[in-house]
Amino acid sequence: MGIVVRTMKASVIEMFLVFLVTGIHSSKEITRIKRPKFTVPQINCDVKAGKIADPEFMVKCPAGCQDPKYHVYGTAVYASYSSVCGAAVHSGVLDHSGGKILVRKVAGQSGYKGSYSNGVQSLSLPRWTASFVISEGKPKKGVTYPSALTYSSSRSPAANAGETTAQPVTPTQVQTATPAETAPTPLPKPPEPTASATNSPRPQPLGHRSREPGFIPKEESSTQTVEPLPQGEPNCKVDLSFVIDGSSRIGKRRFQIQKQFLAAVAHALDLSPAGPLMGVVQYGDNPATQFNLKTHMNSRDVKAAIEKIAPRGGLSNVGRALSFVTKHFFSKANGNRHGAPNVAVVMVDGWPTDKVEEASRLARESGINVFFITVEGAVGNEKQYVIEPNFANKAVCRTNGFYSLKVQSWFSLHKSVQPLVKRVCDVDRLACSRTCFNSADIGFVIDGSSSVGTSNFYTVLQFVANLSKAFEISDTDTRIGAVQYTYEQRLEFAFDQYSSKPDILNAIKRVGYWSGGTSTGAAINFALEQLFTKSKPNKRKLMILITDGRSYDDVRIPAMAAHQKGIITYAIGVAWAAQDELDVIATHPARDHAFFVDEFDNLYKSVPRILQNICAEFNSQPRN
Repeated sequence: MGIVVRTMKASVIEMFLVFLVTGIHSSKEITRIKRPKFTVPQINCDVKAGKIADPEFMVKCPAGCQDPKYHVYGTAVYASYSSVCGAAVHSGVLDHSGGKILVRKVAGQSGYKGSYSNGVQSLSLPRWTASFVISEGKPKKGVTYPSALTYSSSRSPAANAGETTAQPVTPTQVQTATPAETAPTPLPKPPEPTASATNSPRPQPLGHRSREPGFIPKEESSTQTVEPLPQGEPNCKVDLSFVIDGSSRIGKRRFQIQKQFLAAVAHALDLSPAGPLMGVVQYGDNPATQFNLKTHMNSRDVKAAIEKIAPRGGLSNVGRALSFVTKHFFSKANGNRHGAPNVAVVMVDGWPTDKVEEASRLARESGINVFFITVEGAVGNEKQYVIEPNFANKAVCRTNGFYSLKVQSWFSLHKSVQPLVKRVCDVDRLACSRTCFNSADIGFVIDGSSSVGTSNFYTVLQFVANLSKAFEISDTDTRIGAVQYTYEQRLEFAFDQYSSKPDILNAIKRVGYWSGGTSTGAAINFALEQLFTKSKPNKRKLMILITDGRSYDDVRIPAMAAHQKGIITYAIGVAWAAQDELDVIATHPARDHAFFVDEFDNLYKSVPRILQNICAEFNSQPRN
């Protein structure tokens, strides 16, 4: 009986253990089912961070997102209008093969700096409402990431066709979502020309002035959109001023055609903070800014602003308008961007009622590329009213036809849209843009003392030629002058003597070796009096002095005089030149303006660094 009881107890215990083990196993299975595996959502290369409503999320990017068409704005911190995956490649978190990343939204920035990194060129942006940062796709402990992204629109741009993760848009999301783009009301097309329209005489330049109430518009207020339109062409990054004719004689009909032309140009340029920007100045008796470079940042808003412009009336004072543009339009306060060429396109109905040559010269020498579009120029007995014959050729940057367009009729003006856009965007041919290579008067002060010797002297001349070759030389670009000195001084050629690079290089070759002592202080004074007094007021002034020994006279007072006159002085010493003397002659800081080489044959090695420092100094200065 006892054996039976023990056997039954053992059986019960075994059954209990089986149930216990089975229950634990079942519990684990149940637990495993309740914890589904996290799936990282996949997106396309063109998905922008601003389209995803989640504040922090993980995504998987495909390969090939370094393509330039996937725009990226900023460095390290990116504007939310950027491609998420493009920014990941730019930041170095991903390579071109794609992979997982972690994205976190942050506040908007007042400025996003563009840069080239990891095969991606990011663009600059003045400001944006939201930003994001990217890190490696490793989830943080205790943080739950969405397996399905919430998009700020009703359609998900997910990479997989089967992914349907779109969520209803909340009121908060609606405020930050991109508004539907509505096309502005197009400007009316000009009527077809008729005999009465094309043959009717225009009012004479000094005719009755008509001005209707409300014709003088106020400065346009900004109409920037929440999300930018297409970002334009970065290779056409120009600051453009249209100077339009609002005089009495143009009439409302022609004025409307002029506005239609402006709108067509704005559309063709695809204006943007990363590409071209455009403002408008209207002239009559007196000029006025309709809107400046920073008022409107895209073509749609510019076209809407153009529609609102009404004619000012009065005379056709083009020269006064150009002076206004030179002094006021291209300023930092008005949105002028450092490094972007300045372009002024002047529209003229017939001919100006004042002189333009002097105003245009000052505009060109201020770095403004002046274009003239003359419509229906003077014919027959109208020519007697033209104050300044051949005014367009006197006004533009080059008389090669590139900067001037003559249009026979207002009704054919639309044919000039593409030719103008092509020229404005041809930045390599915008000859009047100020750069470190075309905006200075450079005076070389050359030691011709006995210690130099004939052979070394011609090595010095080759050094002078090598530096000169880098600059754009003309009467409105960089100009070159030279002084040679021993105990005495000699002006080899002045700034206004040669106006082309071949002529300058030939003049340098013809400089003859003098021989004598070394009076460097007297040479600096001579250069100030005989060379730099002829420098143009708006030119940067550079003195490049080359010597091989210590001066017999004092250099401190002459060097101080040069510095006080705003002359940037580079001191190049060879062989026995004294470093402490070079430092005194050179503009502060001496480390950027004083150079020493141990022998004449090594002079050529310093050319790249000198040019680099000249440009770095120029680029560090604010534009007009």
